[in-house]
Amino acid sequence: MTSRTHVPASITFDELAFAQAPLRRLPAQQRSMLRVQRMLDCCADLLDEVGYENLSTTRIAERAGVAIGSIYQFFPDKKAITQALGLRFLDQFGSRVIERLADASFSHWTAAVDAVIDEYVDMHRNVPGFRSLHFGDIVDTRLLNHDTENNRVISIHLRKIIVSITGIPDDESLDRALHVAVEAADAVLKLAFRDTPDGDPALIAEAKRLVSSYLSDYPQRHGGDHP
Repeated sequence: MTSRTHVPASITFDELAFAQAPLRRLPAQQRSMLRVQRMLDCCADLLDEVGYENLSTTRIAERAGVAIGSIYQFFPDKKAITQALGLRFLDQFGSRVIERLADASFSHWTAAVDAVIDEYVDMHRNVPGFRSLHFGDIVDTRLLNHDTENNRVISIHLRKIIVSITGIPDDESLDRALHVAVEAADAVLKLAFRDTPDGDPALIAEAKRLVSSYLSDYPQRHGGDHP
């Protein structure tokens, strides 16, 4: 028997707002917001073109068509810009996963692994800057939150999404299972993209198989009654 996931009318993740990045000030007007978003777009393009080491606030300003002072109105340095971009990627990833799971039918929530990995792979292939930055490890393993490693931030937000959509009990065992799943998937997906720009299909399939196999035992380990 299959079940269709249901997304509540409103799911909000305040932690995903790019305003969590260390901006010197928040853009108060639509025009300022658009300018900041353009800076992030240009940062993403430059990361793909020149890499983080050769990225600079001057290059971002030139590409965005703004004075360097406009950059420093909002961001103290290039690391802060990439942090804002990483948080925007995380927000996009969460929105994609929510939309994908809302349209999915599967026998158990653990079968959602393929959809989650597919969204990550699609972002890697098609979203400017993502293949270079991912969620920030090339800059700082705690880029998204200075108190927490990036993969841990991702697993926490995936847990929130899964709990909100499926109604599965949110407990320590689920938190641990998803933490392990994210770490395992990240390791294999990095291998898949190491030498193949679009990702080695066989290794991507192995990442899905690895995580699916691990999570398939979760219902038995924890009572078997979760939806």
